[in-house]
Amino acid sequence: MRKAAGRTAAAVLAGVLAAGMLTGCGEKKLDGTKTVATVNGTEIPMGVVSIAARQQQAQMDALYASSGNGGVNIWDTVADEESGETYGEQAAKDTLKQVELMYIMKDKAADYKVEVTEEEEKAIAEAAKAFMEANSEETIAELSVTEEQVKTYLELQTYKQRMYDAVMNEAKVEVTDEEANQSSFTYVSVSTSGEDLTEDDKKKKKEQAQEILDKMKEDPTGDMSEVAKDVDESYSALTGTFTTAESKEEDEASSYYPKEVLDVLRGLKEGEMAPEVIETDTGYYVVRLDKALDEEATKSKRESLESEKKTEYYTETTEKWLDDAEIKADNKVLETLKITDTHKFTIKMPEATETPEETEAEVTEAPEEAEAEVTETPEPTEEAEPTETAE
Repeated sequence: MRKAAGRTAAAVLAGVLAAGMLTGCGEKKLDGTKTVATVNGTEIPMGVVSIAARQQQAQMDALYASSGNGGVNIWDTVADEESGETYGEQAAKDTLKQVELMYIMKDKAADYKVEVTEEEEKAIAEAAKAFMEANSEETIAELSVTEEQVKTYLELQTYKQRMYDAVMNEAKVEVTDEEANQSSFTYVSVSTSGEDLTEDDKKKKKEQAQEILDKMKEDPTGDMSEVAKDVDESYSALTGTFTTAESKEEDEASSYYPKEVLDVLRGLKEGEMAPEVIETDTGYYVVRLDKALDEEATKSKRESLESEKKTEYYTETTEKWLDDAEIKADNKVLETLKITDTHKFTIKMPEATETPEETEAEVTEAPEEAEAEVTETPEPTEEAEPTETAE
């Protein structure tokens, strides 16, 4: 258990959280001892919010850097034109809300039989101590955090992760066959998008789509990709899935398959080719219904919908906790937490560890240009869209 707690603590700190080029000229110095909010009478010190905010800031900066956008300003950009509020100011408010929720989760932990054992508390304390010892005095001063506050943050994150699991497992969700059942199909899409296409070009493409369809009608079980490439080397067949029962909401939300295509597919028998080339605003489609009920795709869809519904339950539950709690925030204190593009923090992942001692979060100062890998705390995720694959 202690090893697990040590790993949790190290993951929460994401290894190294260090100050880079810190340019805080003219900014009011952060005071981590001040109370930034109270939740049901419990005071939240700014130091706890500070370390949470800097970790999230570093994670986002690392994400942008890894995508090749490291030089792009994020935090100083205006997010709300009406109020003039920046993304950095929004992030500070969002972080406070997340920390408030963590305090509430700790209070409700006993109701869900969630606990942090004495042995785990010791492992968390060791990780907090390692964090303080490994960081420079300058970094600690910029974070304005004490060892006790680091320990509190690690403990709160541990409760948060366990409460997330507990609430998700509590959710009683039902997914009907109508919602879950998936059909699979193979298709060739001949695109007519592009300003350079003339009417003659579009006419030729339609003729090519018709040629593919005519050849497939001769042998509906044939390899559609081979047939398509025989017509034009640039064409190939893809496979896809869709909800078997008509779902107006899902069909309208889909960015993959036009309604005209789905309407035809739902009228086909298994193994049947569409009788005509399907014309849409973006191109011509030749389609074949492969499986009226694709069991593998249906299983995946059911699991996805269950996860989505559990996530909705989690969100509704935690939002109600926040609404019901007595929360008082000191905005003046919160405003001293500046998240800007010139005030950088960096995260560096630790090496893989196997022992409690090795799970301590090592913290060092890093140069501003250093990139960082980030492991984010598990959060509810949205359902992934279906993936198209070549036949």
